[in-house]
Amino acid sequence: MAEAIKVPTMAEFMAQGKSPEVLFWVGCAGSFDDRAKKITKAFVKLLAKAGVEFAVLGTEESCTGDPAKRAGNEFLFQMQAVTNIEVLNGYEVKKIVTACPHCFNTIANEYPGLGGKYEVLHHTQFLKSLISEGRLTVEGGKYKGKRITFHDPCYLARANRIYEAPRDLLAKLEVELVEMKRCKTNGFCCGAGGAQMFKEPEPGNKDVNIERTEQALEIKPDIIAAGCPFCNTMMTDGIKNKEKESEIEVLDIAEMIAAAEDL
Repeated sequence: MAEAIKVPTMAEFMAQGKSPEVLFWVGCAGSFDDRAKKITKAFVKLLAKAGVEFAVLGTEESCTGDPAKRAGNEFLFQMQAVTNIEVLNGYEVKKIVTACPHCFNTIANEYPGLGGKYEVLHHTQFLKSLISEGRLTVEGGKYKGKRITFHDPCYLARANRIYEAPRDLLAKLEVELVEMKRCKTNGFCCGAGGAQMFKEPEPGNKDVNIERTEQALEIKPDIIAAGCPFCNTMMTDGIKNKEKESEIEVLDIAEMIAAAEDL
């Protein structure tokens, strides 16, 4: 059993009169969803390996309000956002990293108008910066030469024009990157955005995640790489629906890097 990594809270840093280099915003999925918790753990291992002084809010972290806002409940969103901003500003947080594009988009783009101005990074951007600064090294290892396609999360790609950071990380893993017909600016939703994650789809001919899974299967990947816990769930469900789970894995890029490093 690998030794447990201590994850300090902002309160503990504050008590010592210190401030961390970065606040890791875990998000609801990363905190409570069993599948997404694995992504959280992988990312924490990478932060520890790179010697990053980071902290989490712990029980002081609440939902960013993204699902409420996208579902049309602006009042609930503002309540959730203002509560979080008060906590963040109380700790004088400057830099935030998160593995959830929904949290990323909301904190980066919605919070400034409510008094919450921070430097916000998606975990693929932060990992890329750690590698370029030489604080983290990555080699292909177990993924070298594997056919991998990257599913662009809507809130990372089309909403915030972040296309290259995840692909640069995959390149470091020495994979064979194959693109789906619909990628980058012409990406396709996994089916969970706009609070659809928390409800059944409306009647129709085909669920969105099945359509997206079929687009991925066309290019016969070994692994579908994701950068969002919602996308991960939807693509995993799509692969199960097609009974391909013995052939194709759905993995977050942080998990792949941690696995390549045997963390």
